[in-house]
Amino acid sequence: MTIYANSTRRYLLGLGCERGTDWNEVRMLAERAFQEVGIGSDQVLAVVSIDTRMDEPAILETATHFRLPARFFKAAALERETPRLKNPSEIVFAHVGCHGVAEAAALAAAGPDSELVLPKIKSGFATAAIARIA
Repeated sequence: MTIYANSTRRYLLGLGCERGTDWNEVRMLAERAFQEVGIGSDQVLAVVSIDTRMDEPAILETATHFRLPARFFKAAALERETPRLKNPSEIVFAHVGCHGVAEAAALAAAGPDSELVLPKIKSGFATAAIARIA
């Protein structure tokens, strides 16, 4: 499910978090990610994550806050991105069935020619990564 860029929106924000994470923690991590890349939320196409988080309030509220759609991927689709991950994790694999969530979701959504412009960053209970569509 590649999401296609338009003239101003070329980035995908991948998010992961533990169940019950406060949405403000996820929002602040997303803001930090945007700042590190030097973009605004108006340049982002969507918030993306693993399908086991499609009902996670922190991710949904963060997407709503930035007025972005949320898209979710099955673990198998995220696992196909493992060769492109900067920070694969055996611990994440043991818990959710793929070696990364934030990086893998951003890459999966941005397509096969995309690149990570921000490898995974962390807060206490969440992760974020940003990919750019080629």
